[in-house]
Amino acid sequence: MVTVAILAWCTLLALAPPRTTMTLGLVSFLFGFVLNELPFVAFYYLLVSTIVALGPRGIDSSAAWATVGLTALTTAGLVTVAWRGLRTRAAIDHALTEGLGAGWSTTIDAQMSRQLRRTLPLARIVFAPFVYRRRDVERIANVSYGNAGRKNMLDIYRHRSHPAGSPVLVHLHGGGLFMGRKNREALPLLYQFASHGWLCISANYRLRPAATFPDHLIDVKKVICWVREHGHLYGGSAAPVFVAGSSSGGQLAALAALTPNEPAYQPGFESADTSVSAVICLHSYYGAGTGDGSPSAPLAYHGTDAPPFFVVHGDRDSLIPVKMARLFAERLQTASPNPVVYAELPGGQHGFDRFHSLRFDSVVNRIEAFAAWVRSCEMTQTTRSRPN
Repeated sequence: MVTVAILAWCTLLALAPPRTTMTLGLVSFLFGFVLNELPFVAFYYLLVSTIVALGPRGIDSSAAWATVGLTALTTAGLVTVAWRGLRTRAAIDHALTEGLGAGWSTTIDAQMSRQLRRTLPLARIVFAPFVYRRRDVERIANVSYGNAGRKNMLDIYRHRSHPAGSPVLVHLHGGGLFMGRKNREALPLLYQFASHGWLCISANYRLRPAATFPDHLIDVKKVICWVREHGHLYGGSAAPVFVAGSSSGGQLAALAALTPNEPAYQPGFESADTSVSAVICLHSYYGAGTGDGSPSAPLAYHGTDAPPFFVVHGDRDSLIPVKMARLFAERLQTASPNPVVYAELPGGQHGFDRFHSLRFDSVVNRIEAFAAWVRSCEMTQTTRSRPN
């Protein structure tokens, strides 16, 4: 009864997380986000524990009947959670069409299009959501890119065949700029991209309270600079370089893209090229509101020189309200000369990128399609700019 009640409570918080205060939002996230991505795990436990609890005597008390009833309600809630995850693909496809235009997928280079994954790894999602590694991908851990010790280290993910001239994806972890590490979020994204020939970088950066803004952003610029100076040693190309981030990592990714080659954020390497080809923001922070003029808030920047953006946010995010992501995307769409794709995930909570799930694997597949579209556009522009 106790365990079923706990699962029922967590399922309720996954379905309808209260967000009236920061405390309630945090409680909703802590107790609900795992079940929101992994309803199958909870269902397995309910099934096995119910069979064991019934035993040979069956249902022989009012308490047992009440527990069975609560189990049935919880199972129905888990089915709803899974159904919301299945709706992710349609929501993102709609966002891509809105942001890139009808027929966007037909403009993707044919070779890149053949590499795109169009189905979900259901066996992994249902039975092994915590297994991230792939046999064809190797990880090189703790490569230094700066002088701040462990806070200036990065991990490299690449295909074991060591292809040369690979496009580069840099990912930045979340944690509110005061916690977190480089091998925690978005691992399904990093491994899938590396498996398909990308050089993927996951980097630490200095954290509060020892560091303050713009120290975090300076570190991100150092990572981009490191990629252009040393990435070729691991098979990477100087271009294109994509930058992605989760939560506060997405905040830093957006800031890096909105301040390309800004000397104030590149002390000692002012002449380095820190521009990027595109940005992917996952459940990210953009600022406290419409009047936020803080230089650490992406909402404070006009975005007139912004590269293509892919902004992904859950409509049930209890830590960073979805209206902030919506506002950022609307402002950027008005100012930026490049496309801005904004996708709201049905039922999505904060931290949806921690495991293999119906939701996040759908997101990963469409991020890869977005990246292929950006690269195809760059290839077309390069071809047109060449002299006859």
